[in-house]
Formats: sequence, C-alpha cells, structure tokens
Amino acid sequence: MKSNQPIGIFDSGIGGLTVARAVKKVLPNESIIYFGDTAHLPYGDKSTAAIQAYSVRIAEMLLKEKCKVILIACNSASSAAYDLVTEYVGKRAKVFDVINPTVDFIRENHHDDKVGLIGTKQTVSAGVYARKIEELKQNISFTSLATPLLVPMIEEGIYNDKISHDIIEKYLNDPMLEGIKSLILGCTHYPIIKEEIRRHYENQNEDVEIIDSAETVALALKSFLEYHQLVNKAGFPTHQFLVSDFTESFEHTTKTFFGKEVHLEQIPIWDELS
Repeated sequence: MKSNQPIGIFDSGIGGLTVARAVKKVLPNESIIYFGDTAHLPYGDKSTAAIQAYSVRIAEMLLKEKCKVILIACNSASSAAYDLVTEYVGKRAKVFDVINPTVDFIRENHHDDKVGLIGTKQTVSAGVYARKIEELKQNISFTSLATPLLVPMIEEGIYNDKISHDIIEKYLNDPMLEGIKSLILGCTHYPIIKEEIRRHYENQNEDVEIIDSAETVALALKSFLEYHQLVNKAGFPTHQFLVSDFTESFEHTTKTFFGKEVHLEQIPIWDELS
C-alpha cells in the first residue's frame, strides 16, 4: 500500500455518503472512490448470502482501482460480509467496517449505560452489535429496534417533513428504546435524519447521545493511516462517484453533501465481474 492510493467506500445507496463526507472532513487530502450499489438497494432486507456476493464483487472492483482501504460504509454489509471481504482482500488493502469503531466508542464512553440501536432488519437480526457489546463485559444494557421504513424513506428524499417526522416519532417512541442513554445510528443512512432524531429527544426533555457511526469510523480510519504513515500529504485529491444504477435522488443527495456539481458514473459492475 502507498499513501497516494485512494480510499474505496461502498454502500447500497446514498447512506454511505455520510461516511464519505466524514472521511473528507478529517482527511481532506485523500482521494475517494465511492460506489453506491443502487441496483440492489436496500441491503437491509436482502439475505446474508446475497449481501456477501455483492460485497465481494464490489471489493474486487475497488481493488482493481488500487484502493489502499476498502471501507464498508453499510451496517448490513458490515454485519453480513466484513469477515468474508477481509479474507478475500487479504493484504492487498485494509478493510474497515462501521461496526467495530462504533463498538470501540461505546467501550470507551458508555460502560454501565443503557445503549439503544436503530437499524435495518438485517443489522438487528444478525446480532453483531449485541454480541460485540456483550463481549466488552462492561455492564452495558443493550437493546435494538429494526426500523425498516427509514432507508427507503431517505432514499426517496423524504426527510425534514411531516411524513419523516411521524415515522421517526413512531419508531423512537417504541418501548424497546425506553430509558436509553445513547442511541447508535445503526445504518449509515440515518445521519441524514440525525437532527430530526435529536429534536425528538429534546422535545421529550431526554438527554440521549446520538452516536453517528460515520464520524466514529472516519476518526478510526484517520488514526490507522497516521499510525501506518499512509496519510496522503501530497494533496490534489480526486473524488469519483460510481453507481450500479442511476437515480435522481442519489445525484441530488451527492450534490447536497459535497456542495458542488458531482459527476456520477454508472458502471456495469455485475457484467464486468461475472
């Protein structure tokens, strides 16, 4: 691996853009190749086998682009495919997921607390967070709630309005989340509605820390690159945005996140890698 190689980031759709934005903020000189597998979104209701197949194929594409890091910016893919992708990639690149840095953050900041999580059906049913937090042995009470309407809502650009407010309220008022001290946003789409979630707890006069996995993984990546002297100090970064299927909402959100016109390139990854 060389410092001037790009960072590869992938997700099923726009959610991973929250991670790409966080990475760009803490590592401004790094080149980024982002792949949104919009042809198969959302991953949250797909089988483990399907997510693993998608993830390995995308990793192969990012390896061909000489990425020094492959960041799985999706909780569903992280829970279903992290170990497989890591084994497949081997020493050709460093693989990051969004789960382990978040669990590390919980270990350092929330022992003896009640911690809640909202995520896709895949992430919640896989139980990866529950198992990893239990292994910490820090007297953490953990509860999780599947919130399957949130990803399609966000992908359709429905947020910061009455519809999104009503859906979010319905989920956050679930008894499963009663009494939590912190809430893990267990899907990288959810930081897009983070302020709506924060307002819910403010209106309830509840002091709940919102844990944004996009921010935690970006800081973990920065520490890794600095430790291994792989930070790109040359400057002149480039950013590529690739999709498996073009969608207007993806283009709109990409422009919103990065504050400028962004060129989307649709690539037939499934034909190329089959």
